[in-house]
Amino acid sequence: MRSVEELDVFKLAHDLTLKVYEVTAGFPKEETFSLVLQMRRAASSVGMNLVEGSMRLNSREYRQYVGIARGSAAEVGYQLLLAKDLGYISNESYRELRSGYDRVGQMLTRLGQSLNHEQRSRARS
Repeated sequence: MRSVEELDVFKLAHDLTLKVYEVTAGFPKEETFSLVLQMRRAASSVGMNLVEGSMRLNSREYRQYVGIARGSAAEVGYQLLLAKDLGYISNESYRELRSGYDRVGQMLTRLGQSLNHEQRSRARS
């Protein structure tokens, strides 16, 4: 099995996390310990949960972490909407990042389904 860091979903999530760090650097100072911190934590949580889950003992546990990563991606989606509506990011940045996180969510759904299928196949063996 290849490293989780080689998966397209991990690569995309990592690139998006870097972009979140970049755009949040321009947020107002009073947001440093609220929205900035929350967005950065949720964004980095996607990749962190993929890495941690991939090191678990079985596909069931891995799938659970994929689900957590999916939740974090959705959380960033809302935080991006909030940041846009507060005027902290442009509509263009919002659309680009939101589209990326929507894509990550879809990819994570497919990864979870694949792990579920793998678990069922092993149970039958």
